[in-house]
Amino acid sequence: MAWLRDPDRPALLTVVFWLVLGATVAVNLMLPSTVPVRVLFFADVVLLCGLWMVMPWRPGRGRLLVTPVFLAGTFALGLVGAAGTHAPLALMGVANLALVYGMRTAAGILAVFSAILVITPPVFYGRTLVQTLADLAVIAVLGVFSMGMASAVLRARQLAERVRELTVAEERARLAAEMHDSIGHHLTVIKLGLENSERFRERRPEAAWEEVRQAKELTQAALADARRWVRALRPLALNGDLGSAALQNLASSFSGTGVTVTFEVEGMERPLGPDTELVLYRVLQEGLTNAVRHAEATSVRGTLTFEKRRIVLVVADDGKGFGQGHGFGLSSLNDRVTALGGRLISGDKAVGFELRAELPS
Repeated sequence: MAWLRDPDRPALLTVVFWLVLGATVAVNLMLPSTVPVRVLFFADVVLLCGLWMVMPWRPGRGRLLVTPVFLAGTFALGLVGAAGTHAPLALMGVANLALVYGMRTAAGILAVFSAILVITPPVFYGRTLVQTLADLAVIAVLGVFSMGMASAVLRARQLAERVRELTVAEERARLAAEMHDSIGHHLTVIKLGLENSERFRERRPEAAWEEVRQAKELTQAALADARRWVRALRPLALNGDLGSAALQNLASSFSGTGVTVTFEVEGMERPLGPDTELVLYRVLQEGLTNAVRHAEATSVRGTLTFEKRRIVLVVADDGKGFGQGHGFGLSSLNDRVTALGGRLISGDKAVGFELRAELPS
């Protein structure tokens, strides 16, 4: 049911929608009407309320036929007693078309809508041409506003996506360097150990076998590190997902580690900035990795909470707790959280270990 709290739905437009719909209902109740027409009116209102909650606000999110049905519903309001107050609702549908289908499609729909407004009032409602043109002028102003707002949102999305791509590229480069240092160190030590075993095999066979045993352990550690780094790098592309969806995918990627991982979202989700999104991603990754590598945990629970003025991510496990919270990973993570104006809290609990990141929204 995450689509009910779609973070791509503009908050201001949502407020305007409910205000206009409320005003339309109030005007209808004050005007005389027959019972059948009023029943049709309120059935249409209920339909629009439901459609508004499920309308997509980004391409590729499915439910693409919802917007045309929504537009048809707004037109139907004009036929069952909306008294002209329904026009802004239709323009909201046009703005949604621009966000989902593109500006050209929305412009074409708006042109058709304007033509309908020119023809319908004189034919069905007896309005004069002057009155119709006056109504059309108001609609034109609202239409330009709606299209302009949609264009601004599309441009902002493009810029945010570009910033996000650059941030991800920078993070991938940093992780690649760290992976090179980590695995390179293991391989260097393994190479030296095997060289020692060759020297010792004749004179000190026990020492030679000890070197081989240590090389084997280091090989296993290097392999585990490689798998962790691959897991870290691969989800970094986020598979096109944003916000909680990316975090959910990260949590799911740890399902094969033998630890039960759950992830939940609380509160009304809203869009995250690229830096905030990436830091939250790293906090969850660090918490999951620590639980798997050090805590001997059997379960980990991640909770992302959208509060009024901040976003809180808590990663808690049921492991042994000690030996965590002082490594380079958490120190580096703390610096990144602090740089965004937040704070990172980590420490043992009654059961297990908890990592908590609080970031301003």
